[in-house]
Parts: sequence; C-alpha cells; structure tokens
Amino acid sequence: QVQLVESGGGSVQPGGSLRLSCAASGSFGSIDDMAWYRQPPRKERELVASITSGGSTNYADSVKGRFTISRDNVKNTVYLEMNSLKAEDTAAYYCKANGYRSNWTKFVSWGGGTQVTVSS
Repeated sequence: QVQLVESGGGSVQPGGSLRLSCAASGSFGSIDDMAWYRQPPRKERELVASITSGGSTNYADSVKGRFTISRDNVKNTVYLEMNSLKAEDTAAYYCKANGYRSNWTKFVSWGGGTQVTVSS
C-alpha cells in the first residue's frame, strides 16, 4: 500500500558526489523513520543512515562525515547526499520506511533499489 521509489544512482569517479532520493507514495497515515541501506557485490546488506520524523540522524561509521541524510516531510521524500565517494561505496542502495497505514496499523516498506558505482 505504501510504495518507495529510489532515484539518483549512477556511475561516478572516486572523490565525486551523488544525491539519492526516495519518494513515498500511496495511502498511509504517517511515516516515522526512514533509512538507507546498501548491499555491495558479494556482501550482506548493511544500514547506511537513518532519520526520524523529527530529524534525528544516525550514520554507519564507514560513511560518517561523508554522507548526509535528510527528509522533506511535505514531499514524503528522504535524501542521501554522498560526498568523497570511494570504491567501497559501490553497492545497490535501498530505501526503507516505517510508519502507520491509513487504518493506523504499522507498516514497513522497502524500495526496489538504485545502483551506485564508484570507479576510475
């Protein structure tokens, strides 16, 4: 019922920047937390950053100081600004959101992912 669609992925050189977006749509009462995960080739999925509805953020140690998560509660969109990109950042990036449906039951939704490739 709640759909998430990521965009903004692509190829970039080491040291470059990229901005990911994830827009939520459908019928829902509210969105609480939103987060970005990633899954590099041949590795497990990992949490990159999260943000609450009030704007409190958390980051994985590997991206702290380089990535910034933000959200627009009017557009129901979460962003991930990625700077000083490294080859190790290459992965499929997934958006996650939790909150309440229109009938006020809890939901957890995942986006389909967007690819980020960092190489020279």
